[in-house]
Amino acid sequence: MVTGLASLDERRAWEAAAAVPDPEVPCVTVADLGILRWVRIEDGVAVAGVTPTYSGCPAVLAIELAVEAALLEAGFEARIERVMSPPWTTDWITEDGREKLREYGIAPPAEKSGSKLALFGESTVACPRCASTMTEKLSEFGSTACKAHYRCTACGEPFDYFKCI
Repeated sequence: MVTGLASLDERRAWEAAAAVPDPEVPCVTVADLGILRWVRIEDGVAVAGVTPTYSGCPAVLAIELAVEAALLEAGFEARIERVMSPPWTTDWITEDGREKLREYGIAPPAEKSGSKLALFGESTVACPRCASTMTEKLSEFGSTACKAHYRCTACGEPFDYFKCI
C-alpha cells in the first residue's frame, strides 16, 4: 500500500498498478480485490507484490503480466513478486470493491473468512439485484472456482456469489 511517506514515484507506480482490472472479474481492480499488496521503488525499479486469490488460480500469471505492463507503460522498469504468505482472503476486498461486485451482479462475500458460519455453514447471500435474502444455491461452482452460482427466489435472477475464502 502507499503510505503518506511514499515518494512521488511510488505513488505514481501504485496508481498505475492499482488500476489494473482483474481478468476474470473486470469490474474490480487488483487493488479493489486486495491482491496488489504493495508497490515500492528499489534501485530505480518499481517492484509490485501480488498475492493470488488461491495457489491454483489460473489468472495469476495474466494478473502479474498486466501489472508489469501497467508499470512499464507508466515509464518504470518493473518487477513482480508473488507473495504467498499470508494467503489472500476475501476480507481484503475493499468496500469499493464489494460495491463494484454488487453493481456488476456478483454478490460479494457475506461473512468474514474466519467466522464459524463461513467455515462450517451456509451463508445468507443477498441478491445483488434486489437485495432479497430469499436465495438458493444452485451450484458450489459458478463462472470461476472462487464463485458459487445462486438464484434469487424473489426476483428470479441467477447470480454468482464470490465465496468467502
